[in-house]
Amino acid sequence: MKIKDKTALITGASRGVGAATALQLASEGCRIAINYRQSRSEAEDVLAQLEAKGVEALIVQGDVAIDDDCQRIVSETIERFSGLDILVNNAGTTSFIDFSDLNAVTDDIWNSIMDTNVKGVFQCARAAAPHLTDSGDGIIVNVSSIAGFIGAGSSIPYCASKAAVINLTISLARTLCPRVRVNAVAPGVIDGEWLRRGLGDDFESVLETKANEAPLGKVSQPDDVATAILGLIRSNLVTGQTLTVDAGASLGGAISGSAMK
Repeated sequence: MKIKDKTALITGASRGVGAATALQLASEGCRIAINYRQSRSEAEDVLAQLEAKGVEALIVQGDVAIDDDCQRIVSETIERFSGLDILVNNAGTTSFIDFSDLNAVTDDIWNSIMDTNVKGVFQCARAAAPHLTDSGDGIIVNVSSIAGFIGAGSSIPYCASKAAVINLTISLARTLCPRVRVNAVAPGVIDGEWLRRGLGDDFESVLETKANEAPLGKVSQPDDVATAILGLIRSNLVTGQTLTVDAGASLGGAISGSAMK
């Protein structure tokens, strides 16, 4: 897909991976709809950066866990730009809960994570699907996590939700073909404010440990994930796939010397 003059809707785009994706798509000549749930001031900052570059953009408030909001987010995007070519399902949430503390996973926590991370992806895809189909070259990129593959992360519900996104990506790819492609990215640890708030005083030490464990010796930055998202958008023959972006962390470490030892 040629990105120039396309329209993209990015959920959870007020900061982190969402904001980085908005800025990278805009630099390629794409019109941008920035969705946010609560962080209006941060969304306005992203909007200001885009408009300063002469990019057509708008911000749209809405909670992807609520189906009516998903319908409205898409409708406002269509009303402004008269079409939709790209949907990036980036909005997500979690709770940081020790895996051994099963009783700490309440119904409210479980439902909140699943409603945003799984239902939100489906509901936004459903709302956008007719318009992406009309585009004739539509693309959805879902943001999953290596937690969905390895069963390790901020909490058990989070891991389960991201595994569901990987499966949902396959199901949607098979359902919306041939006019819409659906793929996902699965980042590892991302250096950003979201993780910093979750880990608190442990943030720097965890980041250092994870970087040392990764074969490439680093953790992801939001721009790294955004670059992978743009790669999937451009790749016309790729659908139903999940691209891992984790500096090789999920490989299990580097091999030194003979692989047989």
